[in-house]
Amino acid sequence: MERLLLCLGRLVGRLFYRVDVHGAERIPAGGVLLLPNHLTWVDAIVLQMACPRPIRFLVFDEIYRQPLLRWIFEVVRAIPVSPQHAKGAVRAAAEALGRGEVVCIFPEGELSRSGTLLRLKRGYELMARSAGTPVLPVWLDQLWGSVFSFEGGKFFFKWPKRIPYPVTVAFDVPIPAAEADIATVRERFLKLGEFCFQKRPAFARHLGESCVRGLRRNQFATAVVDGTDHSALSRGSLLAVAIALSRYVDEECPYHRVAIVLPPGRAGVIANLAVVLAGRVPVNLNFTAGRASVEAAMRIGNLHHCITSRLVMKRLPEFPWPEHCLLLEEVMPALKPAILAWRAAVLVMPSRLLCWILGVPRVGDRAEAVLLFTSGSSGEPKGVVLTHRNLLSNVAQFSTMLNLRRNDTLLGCLPFFHSFGCTVTLWYPLIEGVRAVTYPNPLEISRNAELIERYRVTLFCSTPTFLRGYLRKAEPRQLESVELIVTGAEKLPTELSEVFLERFGKEVLQGYGLTETSPVVSVNLPDPKSADGRPVPVQPSSRRGSVGKLAPGMAAEIRDPESGRRLSLHESGMIWLRGPNVFEGYLEDPKRSGEVLEDGWFKTGDLGRFDEDGFLYIEGRLSRFSKIGGEMVPHESIEAKVAEVLALPSDERLIAIVGVPDAAKGEALVLLSAREIAQNELREKLVAAGLPNLWIPKRIERVEAVPLLASGKLDLKRCKELAEAAVG
Repeated sequence: MERLLLCLGRLVGRLFYRVDVHGAERIPAGGVLLLPNHLTWVDAIVLQMACPRPIRFLVFDEIYRQPLLRWIFEVVRAIPVSPQHAKGAVRAAAEALGRGEVVCIFPEGELSRSGTLLRLKRGYELMARSAGTPVLPVWLDQLWGSVFSFEGGKFFFKWPKRIPYPVTVAFDVPIPAAEADIATVRERFLKLGEFCFQKRPAFARHLGESCVRGLRRNQFATAVVDGTDHSALSRGSLLAVAIALSRYVDEECPYHRVAIVLPPGRAGVIANLAVVLAGRVPVNLNFTAGRASVEAAMRIGNLHHCITSRLVMKRLPEFPWPEHCLLLEEVMPALKPAILAWRAAVLVMPSRLLCWILGVPRVGDRAEAVLLFTSGSSGEPKGVVLTHRNLLSNVAQFSTMLNLRRNDTLLGCLPFFHSFGCTVTLWYPLIEGVRAVTYPNPLEISRNAELIERYRVTLFCSTPTFLRGYLRKAEPRQLESVELIVTGAEKLPTELSEVFLERFGKEVLQGYGLTETSPVVSVNLPDPKSADGRPVPVQPSSRRGSVGKLAPGMAAEIRDPESGRRLSLHESGMIWLRGPNVFEGYLEDPKRSGEVLEDGWFKTGDLGRFDEDGFLYIEGRLSRFSKIGGEMVPHESIEAKVAEVLALPSDERLIAIVGVPDAAKGEALVLLSAREIAQNELREKLVAAGLPNLWIPKRIERVEAVPLLASGKLDLKRCKELAEAAVG
């Protein structure tokens, strides 16, 4: 009867699911404990379809006893488990394993409500060790978003996206019972998830093709509102304007890359999309950087053409403009007839036909899509080549984590030369259908707050530096509509988040990303809610002090920063990352690429660890540590302690710690301060606070202002120059 039911289940399952199986040959012949992730109510069915051997599942007792299901569970010999009879279930599972059977337990103990991996519970360890059998992690991919997942705040009651629905199942290498601790299993899960995520065909598409498809959906909805003049463009009209401009760019810009010097706004969005549709690579240049940095970027990128406006050129008289500049005020009026024609075409033509006419290929995959330059905070800027795969996967990762609705509105005031501004406030809204309200300057707090209030913005991405301005210049009613505030680029001070919560009643959620990861790596999320807005009692989706859980499809390792030896995820060390959103190298710079890339892993240069629930904690950047007398001394921890003992305000950056060469101890600490601070007084307070002598700054240098980049991050290069000049 069991065999008949399994055969029937597989036949019915194949009508609704197309399961792509990897690593089934790794299932050992004897007893083995399967550990899958848990996304939907049908995970057990899909897993049995993928596994060539019958599986005995551990099932919660209250589900086991459901009248319509109990006879099925009895036939397949499922093992009921409850808190009251946990020992009996463990004993039964261990006996089955000892007889050479395949037993499965979902180690998270509950369904994911966010699509991310939850905390792993330790019951599986006892079962495996009692039987002396290995455990086998299994990853079920793409089930998040299916009818039986919680995407959209509800199980069931959704239309299926496809029938049969594609699912990937990957089996790992068995882990001996004695080695299968929580950290090891989580690391294996992350690597399996990354393997499966890379298999998704959508990431091989072309960025331009994905934008065309995205903008044609719901094409009369507003795509972008320019906050400078409140002009708006619908999604279909935006696509038509960009197509018309792309034909002009194709004729006038023969080189592979085209520079764009425009602030966030309607013009900047159109220009970027037009360049991609023309088959070129957009390069948004940092117009706030110094002349030498911009010239280096133009040389590295081989940039000869630039799209800008006369107004921007007038405001940047010292900018080293390339030889050919396309001024939008001059170009666009002549394109009006073409725009009208393309608007009609967008209205009636399917996306595939439009792309064929435009010459936009379906496949972009690992080809260069966008070129960004690092901020140059610690040296000459590096050209970060982001591929179509990088950007499309990161858009998908961000979309999965946030699960925004079509009526949500995003404030886009971060510059497009900033990696977060590029992916999250430029490409993400175009592809996913979220309305964007743009403004060219994140420092104009009052103006941005007015836009948030006027357009009922729900998602607001910022940096802690910019966020401090809202404490001084914004009113609580202006941020009333905001449901999600995400910060990145620098560490979020606990005091700042607490003060912000007290003033505005809004929790500030910290994320983490790098230009080289396209950029989103992880983010804290609000706890999930059901479709009717009620909170769902599950494990937390955010944790104070952390930068959240990894984005779907990302794998991580923790390595010793000096030897490169692999550590437990729960130990502190350098974070190594792998995923479809990780770049493949710096432009024309194999030496520096080789320093940070190894066998597909990206060495971030950041130090951190994971807790048992999978939340990532950043403990500092390696470049923001000094090695003094053989001890690693963290700059950010000292800055936090100095701010605490001196009661410095949290709404502005007033201090920075810098390490400079020292003949006696290798390095010495210099405190740059925008306020007058007495050396002896500070030393006494730090000693009283329990700070080690090695951590106390050797010198205090008064500066007019602590150097910052346009992103709000410390300008480490300039800080070091000031500190070294101070010590001679």
